Amino acid sequence: MHELAICQALIGQVVDVAHEQHASKVSDIFVRIGPLSGVESPLMQNAFPIAAAGTVASDASLHLESTPIVVRCAECSAESEARMNRLVCGACGDWRTTLVSGDELILQRVVVGEVHV
Repeated sequence: MHELAICQALIGQVVDVAHEQHASKVSDIFVRIGPLSGVESPLMQNAFPIAAAGTVASDASLHLESTPIVVRCAECSAESEARMNRLVCGACGDWRTTLVSGDELILQRVVVGEVHV
């Protein structure tokens, strides 16, 4: 399950943020996940407590936001939402598209608690 490795890397980033902010606790972690990222949200939710155990994020809540797949058409330049395995232009139906979003895995925000200066 590669979601555990992803959560461990995520916790590494969160610990760095907490250290930079002089925080001894993290309460919330917000992550944006695209359907083409290869990450399964339920598996990530299950792996998160294991990765966070013993860290400043041990009691934190993980909030996962799903993002849509968006493509840009080479023919008409329109940007439109697309479905997995059907990355065609929503405006003209052309298949020559470029992925704009949908494959991301982004740490958006970390909410820290108890700050010590």
